[in-house]
Amino acid sequence: MKKHLILALAALILVPTLAFPNIMSLRGGYYFPKTSSGPNSLWQIELDQMSFEKSNFNGSTFGFSYEYFVNRYLSFELSLDTYSKRKGGYYLDYVGYTFDDGDFAFPAAEYEGDFSISHGFNVSVTPVQFSVKVMPMGRRNKFIPYFGGGVGLYFWTVGIRGSMVDFTDEWFYDDPDLGEVPIYGIVQTDAREDTRTTLGYHAFAGLMFPIGDRITLSAEVRYHAAKGRFKAEGAFVDFDDFELGGYALMAGLSYWF
Repeated sequence: MKKHLILALAALILVPTLAFPNIMSLRGGYYFPKTSSGPNSLWQIELDQMSFEKSNFNGSTFGFSYEYFVNRYLSFELSLDTYSKRKGGYYLDYVGYTFDDGDFAFPAAEYEGDFSISHGFNVSVTPVQFSVKVMPMGRRNKFIPYFGGGVGLYFWTVGIRGSMVDFTDEWFYDDPDLGEVPIYGIVQTDAREDTRTTLGYHAFAGLMFPIGDRITLSAEVRYHAAKGRFKAEGAFVDFDDFELGGYALMAGLSYWF
């Protein structure tokens, strides 16, 4: 519901430009999130501990834009893109057992376990961007190279839902062969940072190919740079700022007014 409200708000921002756009475009592509490394990075901790990989979070992105020409070489663009990905996985180094006191995580190197400890990790990013676009050969050619960049307001959500190992809840299991084995409690969680906003930047370069008087196809590489700050009282308070950046390979269809 909140995501729909964001898209509606973005539409209200974009619609007034309909009085004077020169291009309206629809585009789609594939997004490659940058992720981030470090001992307090949520991305890195999830990728290190869980069975999913960085490539599992590459995913489709869709967007639309309105573009206004200042002259034949320069235009302003207002755009919206969306990316959302959820991946489920299990802990690589721990397996679960159930006891009267609850569920506990045992080291997978020594135990087979009764069940896998699993949860889902989801990320959603929706940037609304203002760009300056330069066409060094002009806007009327057999092919039209361009480049540009600008600023954007990034709406984002990150969440974990399912079973997690609570490494602050340490117990010891008296194994007849191994002695005292450290084990950890397993908790059920639904932790979210929902509909946060942050300021970010982007750059892009591409080519447009006219296929008629009013229609062009385009191919583009777009880079995003943004980091979201978690709430001070939220579920991820002890983590570093969340990496929202990455790059996208895009293809588009544009109608010229």
